[in-house]
Amino acid sequence: MTNVRDDLAPTGVLRASINLGNPVLAQGTPAEPRGVTVDIAREIARRLDVQLELICFDAARKSFEAMTTGQADICFLAIDPARAGQVAFTAPYLAIEGVFVVPQDSGLKAVADVDATGIRVGVKEGSAYDLYLTRTLQEATIVRGDEGVEVFRAEGLEVGAGIRQPVTQWVADHPEYRLIEQPFMQIQQAVGTTKARHPETVAYLNALVQEFVSVNITLGES
Repeated sequence: MTNVRDDLAPTGVLRASINLGNPVLAQGTPAEPRGVTVDIAREIARRLDVQLELICFDAARKSFEAMTTGQADICFLAIDPARAGQVAFTAPYLAIEGVFVVPQDSGLKAVADVDATGIRVGVKEGSAYDLYLTRTLQEATIVRGDEGVEVFRAEGLEVGAGIRQPVTQWVADHPEYRLIEQPFMQIQQAVGTTKARHPETVAYLNALVQEFVSVNITLGES
C-alpha cells in the first residue's frame, strides 16, 4: 500500500480532476462538486489514507490536460484510443450513450443517415464523442464548439451530438428538435492516471473500480 500511495499521491494529497461538463458524472459547482466521480475519488483517497483535492473543469479535454501536465494525479474519462497513449485506464465503472439530435422536420431518421456529404455535426470539442466521430465519420463534417447541441443550434447545423441524458432534457426544452433514439456509441467511463505510474498502482486502481462496481457503492445519489 505504501508504494501505491507514494506513487499515486507523493505529496500526501490525491489530486482528482473532475469534469463538471458531463452532468451524468459530476454535478454542482467547483466549490461543492458531487456525483459518481466525486464519490469514487473520495473513496480512493480514503483507501489510500490521504487528503483529497478536487480540481474541477468544464470539459473533458481540460480534465485530461490537467492530468497529463501534472496538475492532477487521477482523472475520469471515457476510454478512447486517442487518449490511451498518455492515460492508463481502469476497467469502466459506467457506460453512457452518445446520441444525435436533429430538427423535427429533418429527413435523418437513423444513425447511418448522418454520415453523408453535406451533413454538419456539432460536437463538444475534445469530448469522447468528438474523438469517436472524428475517427468514424467519412463524409459528414464535424463542427466543434463549447457544447455540441449549442453549436448545432447556433450555426443551424443538420445534426448535434451529445450524451443521452442531457440531450434528452435539452430536446424536452426545445420541442422543435428531436432525438435519433438509436445511440451512435457506447461511452465507457473509467478512472485514468498517467502511463508513468507503476503497474502495481494501475492494478490497484483497477481492482478498486471493479470492487466499486460489484457492490454498486458509487452509482447511487451523491
